[in-house]
Amino acid sequence: METNHSLCILFMAFFVQFLVFSFVGAKQTNIITDQQALLALKAHITHDPSNLLATNWSTTTSVCNWIGIRCGARHHRVTILDISSFNLTGIIPPQLGNLSFLTILGFQNNSFYGSLPDELAQLRRLKYLDFSYNNFNLQIPLWLASLTKLQFLGLNEIKFSGTIPQSLGNLSSLQQLHLDYNQLSGSIPTSIFNISSLQLLSLYHNQLSGSFPSIFFNMPSLLYIDAGDNGLSGGLPEATFDYLPCLETLALDGNMFSSEIPSTLSKCRGLQSLSLSYNYFTGAIPKEIGQLTQLKEIRIGHSRLQGEIPGELGNCTRLELLTFQNNQLTGSIPKDIGNLIQLTNMHLDDNNLQGAIPKEMVT
Repeated sequence: METNHSLCILFMAFFVQFLVFSFVGAKQTNIITDQQALLALKAHITHDPSNLLATNWSTTTSVCNWIGIRCGARHHRVTILDISSFNLTGIIPPQLGNLSFLTILGFQNNSFYGSLPDELAQLRRLKYLDFSYNNFNLQIPLWLASLTKLQFLGLNEIKFSGTIPQSLGNLSSLQQLHLDYNQLSGSIPTSIFNISSLQLLSLYHNQLSGSFPSIFFNMPSLLYIDAGDNGLSGGLPEATFDYLPCLETLALDGNMFSSEIPSTLSKCRGLQSLSLSYNYFTGAIPKEIGQLTQLKEIRIGHSRLQGEIPGELGNCTRLELLTFQNNQLTGSIPKDIGNLIQLTNMHLDDNNLQGAIPKEMVT
């Protein structure tokens, strides 16, 4: 009994020490460690042409008053670090992972280089993260998938290579994903199209290949998608557009699509901009496009379209730009095009069309 009693006392002593240690450890992450993390960042800046950090980030003033810094009123911790467009050059130190209350992290439009430290995975409160327009020149880090509260992720023009990680599909709160102007290759991961909150997906100007995921149609919240200037091929499945009532912009120009243009595009009733130029689309222009009465721009030039221009396009009375040049279209220009009183740019050259522009359009 005495032995058990002694063991119990010993266990309780260790438990109390553990609680004390945990409490002290928790206290170590405070406004002081926030300041230390920011000073570590300042120490890793090699070029600050305007001396913004050199003259402002000083221990003689409160960190909450430093340029680019905001603190929360409740916990008095750094919640915003935004040094966008400061023209800074340097590397990101691992100490930034200690900014545990950070919700906004903006580094875009600078010249940071090197790697993105794994310690940034500790920033679990982040909702906005933008590293765009820097010189990191590496692959998309897998730890980004642990930032499950992210709503905005900006990674465009960083020279990222490799593939888009499937794990980005874990970002269930994400609303905007910017990956344009990189060197990403491989296929578009289907996991991204499971993010039900996603509103904007920009993949423009990469080296992506393969087919366009048919699971795309499971994204009713999607407003904007740009996968132009890649190497995507195959066809656009009819079902792809069945459940996209909110889609406003669809840009797939500069790829290698070779199917007919799906008539189910007409189900995207909110579509305002349609860009499919510089592909190998065949067949006729679907007359159902005339049901997209919110359209302001249609770009389907430099492809292999045949047949006549459908008169139903005259229903798109908000149309401002119409581009069908360099196809194999035949017949005459339908007089219904004269209904397009908002049209300021129309390009129909390099086809086999007959007749003149309807007199209704001549001003």
